[in-house]
Amino acid sequence: MKTATPEQISEWKKEHIYVYGLKSKAADKICYLRKPTRQELSYASTVGTTDPLKFNEHILNSCWLFGDEEIKTNDTLFLGICPQLDTICSFEEFELEKL
Repeated sequence: MKTATPEQISEWKKEHIYVYGLKSKAADKICYLRKPTRQELSYASTVGTTDPLKFNEHILNSCWLFGDEEIKTNDTLFLGICPQLDTICSFEEFELEKL
């Protein structure tokens, strides 16, 4: 398993603010991702209209900081990480208040 050092994680947080570690429960694999930008989400949404897995593929590749490359290439690992990508793509929620 390729793990990042605390120093690397600290540097990523300074640069990207939101950094996530995603660890498989069975395969002993880990990767580190940052939150996607608006432009990355827009592109992923566009390519995802014809192939929904392309959305996840683009987000994973765009936001990848470090980790076991097999997560990107092994179908079982890739499909296992997909539900977590939705969480990474979520943003701050707002309430509408009539004034």
